[in-house]
Amino acid sequence: MSSKKLFKADAFSNVLGFTFRHWAKQPVRAAFIALLVLAATLAEAFSPIFAGRLVDAVASGSGQDDAFWIPAVTAFATMTALYLGSVILRQFVFFNLIPFTLKVMNDVITDAFVRVQRFSTDWHANSFAGSTVRKITRGSGAIDLLNDVLLIALLPSLVMLVGASVILGMFWPVMGLVVGLGSLIYVGVTTWLSVSFVAPAGTLANSWDTRMGGALADAVSCNSVVKAFGAETREEAILAKVVGKWRKRTKRLWQRGTLNGGAQGLMMAVMQAAILGTALLLWQQGAATPGDITFVLTMFFVLQGHLRDVGQHIRNLQRSVNDMEELVALDRQTYGIEDMKAAPEIRIGEGAIAFDNVTFQYGSHRTPLYRDFSVKIEPGQRVGLVGHSGSGKTTFVKLIQRLYDVNQGAITIDGSNIADVQQSSLRGQIAIVQQEPILFHRTLAENIAYARPGATRAEIELAAEQANAHDFIVNLPKGYETMVGERGVKLSGGERQRVAIARAFLADARVLILDEATSSLDSESEVQIQEAMERLMVGRTTLVIAHRLSTVRALDRLLVFDKGRIVEEGDHQSLIRLNGGIYRRLFERQALELTKGLVA
Repeated sequence: MSSKKLFKADAFSNVLGFTFRHWAKQPVRAAFIALLVLAATLAEAFSPIFAGRLVDAVASGSGQDDAFWIPAVTAFATMTALYLGSVILRQFVFFNLIPFTLKVMNDVITDAFVRVQRFSTDWHANSFAGSTVRKITRGSGAIDLLNDVLLIALLPSLVMLVGASVILGMFWPVMGLVVGLGSLIYVGVTTWLSVSFVAPAGTLANSWDTRMGGALADAVSCNSVVKAFGAETREEAILAKVVGKWRKRTKRLWQRGTLNGGAQGLMMAVMQAAILGTALLLWQQGAATPGDITFVLTMFFVLQGHLRDVGQHIRNLQRSVNDMEELVALDRQTYGIEDMKAAPEIRIGEGAIAFDNVTFQYGSHRTPLYRDFSVKIEPGQRVGLVGHSGSGKTTFVKLIQRLYDVNQGAITIDGSNIADVQQSSLRGQIAIVQQEPILFHRTLAENIAYARPGATRAEIELAAEQANAHDFIVNLPKGYETMVGERGVKLSGGERQRVAIARAFLADARVLILDEATSSLDSESEVQIQEAMERLMVGRTTLVIAHRLSTVRALDRLLVFDKGRIVEEGDHQSLIRLNGGIYRRLFERQALELTKGLVA
């Protein structure tokens, strides 16, 4: 068996297993729907028998004779009752299927979102947000079609095929053999074509559909950059290439689907000839009455509809499996950074941080960034992290947040190994202000309160005042109820930074991380924010990633990083005296650049 066929078999088993696991959360309703479908289908399967009896009664004598009239009326009434019963039962099926499917879709979307939220930083860094959203929305939508196919389409069709073969076989074994064998060949060939011929093309078409969604989201979310460089035409050309690939792959999928439909039509014609030919031979041999022929014809017309439907149902099954493949892959994806079973919450009190012989290596890198790395930060100490780009400063604070797991050694806060506690409790007690703050498309009040959702309006406004954000907020038309736009695009860089700083004030965490938190502010605002930061840092363990060294001169301790090692440490005054030291060179270079700027 080729790897592609094996992969498709795995895809079907994975998707169906995923679906049945969600069905198992509603076992009573699922079983009730299946029983209703079975009853409705059996009612439909027995109708042709009474159609044949009705024709026999009518053809045998006069309606004035009770010997013929009563059997005719009985057959008519039974057919009507079976038809009405089938209609009523199917209504009950639909009324139960609606809440059943919505519950499954709700669970699928919620579970996918929960998993994506908990995937590692690496996973998110390597995944398009637009592609991820497309996988979830396309897959959850396919659940509706898959439930319909399995419960109210494919199940009754298969029951009808088996039922027709058994019922016809009870009257004429040869007819039962023709119908049963023909149905088996039809379903087998249709399934094989869908799984081995159509489905691989569907997988490829969907992968390009996902890429197209990612490309669209990437260009739209970065529209300000596109406009800044007048690159609209360039982006349109990039998207045109992706859309062109998607079109070719989708064209091949649709062409294969059409060929599959043609093969089904040909098999249907052969089966029709076999059934009707067998019926004529039985009539010619005197083994079938006109009513029997009516019975066979009626059964064939019912069977023909179901056979045609089986082909369509299998195609829909294949399509829904293709649409759900990437969603199911998300469900099977490991988190990357996982909590231990029954991990406790961490309670950060003093905020003492220690790296104990830590070795850390990024997954795709050959050599570790940190090797046997150890350092201790005392409670309430204000520490600046200094060094060239790529020296290990940002990784240092990411490891403290446990955005990555270390390969060896341990990182502790107040003596607790952060690998042994709940990630959410750890990060919830660390306040961070990033160099490029990201805001939700929500109100300013909601963005500030994200650090503490239960905060009162007075507490939110106090935090904004401490961050020098209150004045610009109240001057907006809707004040704190102003929507900030996607990622905060309606605000200037300095305004976004001050909102992020206000969020850190409100968090009131014992551990504070500042990633050059004043870099986006003008000179006047920077002075005010520096004063606010001095107040914020009091009594808190603070880590400041420093790009402009003027911001760390007053800190208690500076750690100078170089290639994943701390090569210098001390306060500003001690480090500036080191001849040939890295910190001194960096400081002198920035001072020289500042002097040139002032002279210019």
